[in-house]
Amino acid sequence: MNKILVITDLVTQSSPKNSSDGPNETSIHISNNYVYGFGQTWPANSWLLCFLLTLKTTVMVLIIIAALFGNLLVIVSVMRHRKLRVITNYFVVSLALADMLVAIWAMCFNFSVEITGGRWIFGYFMCDVWNSLDVYFSTASILHLCCISVDRYYAIVQPLDYPLIMTNARLAVMLAVVWCSPALVSFLPIFMEWYTTEEHLQFRRRHPYVCTFTVNRAYSVISSSVSFWVPGMVMIFMYYRIYVEADRQERMLYR
Repeated sequence: MNKILVITDLVTQSSPKNSSDGPNETSIHISNNYVYGFGQTWPANSWLLCFLLTLKTTVMVLIIIAALFGNLLVIVSVMRHRKLRVITNYFVVSLALADMLVAIWAMCFNFSVEITGGRWIFGYFMCDVWNSLDVYFSTASILHLCCISVDRYYAIVQPLDYPLIMTNARLAVMLAVVWCSPALVSFLPIFMEWYTTEEHLQFRRRHPYVCTFTVNRAYSVISSSVSFWVPGMVMIFMYYRIYVEADRQERMLYR
């Protein structure tokens, strides 16, 4: 049996189930804005289909396991060795925790979508949860990297003032900001339905088995600024200053 399913909004066409070539089933939905396809274009008993599905499943499972245990090893290493318990490594441990949660939540949901041919099986509400967690942990990860660059800046450029600047209280405040602020660009706008257009929301209500993340222009600008552009510029500036300071110290040693 050959099955082709393309889903969009406006027009639906169905071909007869019985034809001279055998049982075929075709369902086509056409829209100006959305086109989605599910299912396979070759016979279900094809060895190529089985091989590709097995290969994809194996690779994704290995990636998820590697992400889980790799980040877990980082956390255990810092917790078990007292000499590693410095301020910089607490940022690294927090980053490892964020990446491990990405593997547990975002990557596992994505795994289910991949092995079902693009079909979302968890319902409308969990689609918002998945999109929120994806944005949340991605933003948290890059904010951790930003905090690490700031910490390295003070450790190298102002080493004498570093113990006074990077205190345990300031570490706690920075980590609290890193873990709380991503919710403002993930859970809040997504569950309040501020992130997308009304057409996309209507499409999702009619097709709960499709989980896509289509954003409007305002959310795209704000989210990308908080999640990428602002932290990225801070990291570039910090590491540039670190490079300049390292170069200056090297020149002094030669003199």
